[in-house]
Amino acid sequence: MGAPKPTPEEMELLKGQDVLSARDLSFEQLQLIMKTAAYYEDALVNKRRLYDMDGKIMASLFFEPSTRTRLSFEAAMQRLGGNVITVSETPQMQISSTAKGETLYDAIKVIDGYVDVIVVRSPIKGAAQEAADAADHPVINAGDGTGQHPTQALLDIYTIIKEHGRVEGMKVALLGDLKYGRTVHSLVYLLKHYGCDMIFVSPPQLKMPEEITAELREEGIKVEETDDLKAAVAEADILYVTRIQRERFPSQEEYESVKDSYIVNDQVVAVAKKGMSILHPLPRVNEIAVSVDSYTGAAYFRQAHNGVPIRMALLALTTGNVR
Repeated sequence: MGAPKPTPEEMELLKGQDVLSARDLSFEQLQLIMKTAAYYEDALVNKRRLYDMDGKIMASLFFEPSTRTRLSFEAAMQRLGGNVITVSETPQMQISSTAKGETLYDAIKVIDGYVDVIVVRSPIKGAAQEAADAADHPVINAGDGTGQHPTQALLDIYTIIKEHGRVEGMKVALLGDLKYGRTVHSLVYLLKHYGCDMIFVSPPQLKMPEEITAELREEGIKVEETDDLKAAVAEADILYVTRIQRERFPSQEEYESVKDSYIVNDQVVAVAKKGMSILHPLPRVNEIAVSVDSYTGAAYFRQAHNGVPIRMALLALTTGNVR
């Protein structure tokens, strides 16, 4: 039979909505996105030609370097039969200015008249909200500085479901740059919907922001903070690895002091809980040894491919075009 299509009633949950933060997504919306992604993945696997976004245009506005996110969004739109117009990063194009000094707000006001949905990435936290304030069409946040990356978190959840068949009750260890990492800032807000226990593994300088940790604990989520990677993997069902992001640090000295804090290698995998999956939002530098790629639970390349059906779901649902 294949994966079921969302009902018209379900589709109303996201129609016309912006997707700016994982924190704002309800459990019902989360379930709808997972269901719709499975529906589209089934279509892709069975090579069905889709026309859901036929005649629609997506603006792909990337003011920060991106490969996986930008290409998967553009592939998603094209797989749905839609078209894409693109702005890629240049040294002149930052959050509040373009090459001619125009504000982002004004630029979005103009672009909004050309398209049906806007995807934006910026090095500055809050850029997606600024774009949403200007636009009448749905805006999807593809990463805003150290803030949020909700679509990455959604494909992470989708990956866990595909790898393990469930998310409920899983113990998830998040490793690396928890201070500046927008992927983990988004993921924890989705994991809490499933009641997951979380282990935050980082050097002291890169701990998860206290306001996030405190909020999770207030909502009854079990959170452990440690710098002991081997102890964490011994009990975790999922190890979510992040790179130490040079571009997020205020100084080169601070980056150099922590850049090689953790490396997931064969010795780490050897003490891991049986069946543990390893996820990573990519790109990796040296935080996962290449030899680990042959480990059965190394899911990070499969994870990257899951970005297309998830982003297909978001584009179609927010514009109300699941057909």
